Amino acid sequence: MRVLRLIVHAPTREPVLLLGEVDGDRFLPVFLRQHQAQVIALGPRGEQDPMIGQDLIEPIVRGLGRRMAGVEITELRDSVFRSDLVFDEGSRVALRPSDALAVAVRDGLPISVADAILDEVGQLTAEVFPDGTEETPEAQLRDFGQFIDEVRPEDFGDPPR
Repeated sequence: MRVLRLIVHAPTREPVLLLGEVDGDRFLPVFLRQHQAQVIALGPRGEQDPMIGQDLIEPIVRGLGRRMAGVEITELRDSVFRSDLVFDEGSRVALRPSDALAVAVRDGLPISVADAILDEVGQLTAEVFPDGTEETPEAQLRDFGQFIDEVRPEDFGDPPR
């Protein structure tokens, strides 16, 4: 999977990460918590970037003699995704999808989604993005930054019914 866009769901004003198949025509919307959306909006960690919480995981794992291999969204249960942070040698740790995806984006880890999930809730990219999905990361960050600048705490009340 690859990150297509980070958007704001208009009715609920919640951030949503759109993950698209690398060699396919479907995408998966994943609702995020606000803090993790901000981390994802920062993009991959650069050498000179100050470290944030998610950035501490990789050196700790490396210090323990292991390596992070990727993130997998494994299950959709009761309309909630489940995910794992996958390590070398197949070890896994269950994380909330928003946390796992924030780590994956910051560390440039591969992201995978179980086929059963894409079959159940994946959407056709061409139907939602008839002009394509190639908006530049800079434009996406600008749009998300604009949202962050304008949003107020009361915007995150109970969603309309």
